[in-house]
Amino acid sequence: MTNNLELLKTFDLSSVKFLYTGAAPLGKESVAKLRTAYNNWNVCQAYGLTESATVVSSTSRVDLWPGSSGSLLPGAEIRIMSTDGTEIDSYDTPGEILVKAPSVVIGYLGNAKATEEAFFEDSNGRWLKTGDEGEVRVCPETGNEHIWIVDRIKELIKVNVRTHMKFDGRHSTNITKGNQVAPAELEAHLLSHPYVADAAVISIPHESSGEAPKAYIVKSKNIVSGEKDDEIIQSILDDVKAHKTKYKWIREVEFIDIIPKSPSGKILRRMLRDADRSRRKLERVQARL
Repeated sequence: MTNNLELLKTFDLSSVKFLYTGAAPLGKESVAKLRTAYNNWNVCQAYGLTESATVVSSTSRVDLWPGSSGSLLPGAEIRIMSTDGTEIDSYDTPGEILVKAPSVVIGYLGNAKATEEAFFEDSNGRWLKTGDEGEVRVCPETGNEHIWIVDRIKELIKVNVRTHMKFDGRHSTNITKGNQVAPAELEAHLLSHPYVADAAVISIPHESSGEAPKAYIVKSKNIVSGEKDDEIIQSILDDVKAHKTKYKWIREVEFIDIIPKSPSGKILRRMLRDADRSRRKLERVQARL
């Protein structure tokens, strides 16, 4: 919709009061872009899984916070766990989201192993491990607790950052490992660039940082005819550098006709990663010939 605002103007949308999004985190940049054209629309977001049948939290029209997935629905509970298995009880601290609700499924039919991996029971009940990283934040305007989804844990890009510390006139080098970069955060920012119609971000190998972000870009209609790809790429990279911390900078950009997505709208990053790995493998083989 944000990429086809001129088309939307050909329809009478005066009856629209609010809309909901799901399937993936919606960045505040996309909300802002849509509300510039339709400032009376309320853009809401919900969070849930097939296994939770389905929505666990949802934005209320009277408690809007762009980028948030809203507050927990009645009957739903969450816990946020760190990588070492301890429970996080502070705000603004990310970890894996665990869900308990009357609607959560019993397990996976005929797949005991998958059921054992996804569910566990303790004194507080039976919990579903979502595989999503998120955190709880307090809305500054209403004081209500909101769920913020970062991204799928398996798809977070872990970037090593090399830091230099000086002691007594001598330099000592330290490496801070595993700074996490959420593809969804970068994708949301890329969508705010006038040259970008759609975007997906994956992890690629990098010599010094271990992993680094790579962006697949679908060009928008705003690109001036004759503008070179190198200039377009540089403009996109410069924009990310101006708004994101250094370890989140995009290292590669590749243009693509369409971003692969599931029927529900989730970006199929795995397909892009597999294609990128195959290409790199072929290049290594050719280099040895």
